[in-house]
Amino acid sequence: MTPAISVRNVLDFGVRQRALVGILVLVAVLAGCGAGGGGGGADARSADAPLVRAQPWPQRPVVDASLDLAPDLSSATGTESVLFTPDRRICEVVFRNWANRPSTVADGTSSRITRAAVDGVPVTPRTEQAGAPAGAPGTLVELPLPSCVPAGTPVRAEVGFQVVLGADSGERIGYSPAARTAWLGSALPLLAWVRGQGWARDPAVRIPGETVTSEDFSLNAMEVTAATGQTVVGTGTAAGTSSAGPGRTTHLFTADAIRDVAVAAGNYAITGASAGATRVHVAVPRTGATASAPEWADEVGTQLARLEDLLGPYPYPDLWLTIVPTQSDGVEFPTALQFGDVTDRARPSLVAHELAHMWFYSLVGNNQARDPWLDESFATWAQAIAAGQQDRYRIRDFGPGDVAGPIGAPMSYWDANGGFRALTDAVYDQGAAALLAGRARVGAERFDAAMRAYLAANAHRVATPADVENAFRDLPEVLDVLREHGAFGMS
Repeated sequence: MTPAISVRNVLDFGVRQRALVGILVLVAVLAGCGAGGGGGGADARSADAPLVRAQPWPQRPVVDASLDLAPDLSSATGTESVLFTPDRRICEVVFRNWANRPSTVADGTSSRITRAAVDGVPVTPRTEQAGAPAGAPGTLVELPLPSCVPAGTPVRAEVGFQVVLGADSGERIGYSPAARTAWLGSALPLLAWVRGQGWARDPAVRIPGETVTSEDFSLNAMEVTAATGQTVVGTGTAAGTSSAGPGRTTHLFTADAIRDVAVAAGNYAITGASAGATRVHVAVPRTGATASAPEWADEVGTQLARLEDLLGPYPYPDLWLTIVPTQSDGVEFPTALQFGDVTDRARPSLVAHELAHMWFYSLVGNNQARDPWLDESFATWAQAIAAGQQDRYRIRDFGPGDVAGPIGAPMSYWDANGGFRALTDAVYDQGAAALLAGRARVGAERFDAAMRAYLAANAHRVATPADVENAFRDLPEVLDVLREHGAFGMS
């Protein structure tokens, strides 16, 4: 996610790349990664050795889901089935219903669970607010198991749900009655499991930053049903359409390994393009926008190429862009981005930043509630390089009147200390500045090699600050500048 343009006077942000789904070999050879140089993960330390991305978890959850949109796009009903094999003993299954976070509820959106089952047996879900506003459905949903099951035992959890979309919302879920369009980011309840740790129960916060934590899952099938003639944008790869009865069409999407989904539907014109090996799909409301679909696609092509040079191949076959005029910036989802109808001046940095999230959070995940810097600082760092904005991000001392704090603080800290402006100052701006300063201390070649090794070693995982320390352990100057500015020890 990028900070709102109104907060930062025209912020500029970062970009991504591409690798064939299922073929997770990164062919980038590390120049200058020899003795005393590269330092990333243990998988990528020998000189001239090609980096190999870690593969998705073989036991990752398998998801089948459906969304059926109302003809006027003001609501949707859905189903979700998750086949899950935990790597430790469990006594319940936990989903996060992020449509009920405070900022989306404030815009009129809500989601409620209508039914639940475990291994085919109906259960009564337990819902906790977990940061949701009073009176709204909770963000945390527990499905009790009849009895606890040991690690390695497959469990199938099923939920039905109903989503009400906020009219003209500036958030990631909403619809426009005038434009006849709808956009749904994080609309599916997400399994909240983290390998080796268990259930992620961090509460949602009031400020509009992400708090999502999710392992990769295989999207076996996501069926999106809408009125025939409405355009449907999804996550992953489009896999055809079928009739859902008179005047209704179902659109199928699949993906090998993703953490979240986004959908859009309605009166969009969709334009296809290519950026290197990536299929790009741009959806612009037919009611008009500042920039055309080809202009967006051109910017994606420019920034994606620069990010691939920096970070390695874009991790997916497809990239979907949805233009949402009621939004002011951008929001990232694996293979899918939402963009506000921004000016020509703002577009390069915005595209670069959201594309960069395809590596930082999408490919290499993190607990966004506990460690927001692991995606936002890193994405802003990549954006600064791709968009030529290194001079915008400089380490500075904060006086008594400043609200910024340590870059490694959790979202709960920013929620209580300065809000979104403080999060922007510290996590986005100073986090990127610290990474750029570390890069300057050791040289771009050595730093970038370590960063690519970090991405390769931690692909398809939920990374932690300890993984960053491990990746840069051969470059202590980098860790020194990160420690100086509070990157470690706040979780």
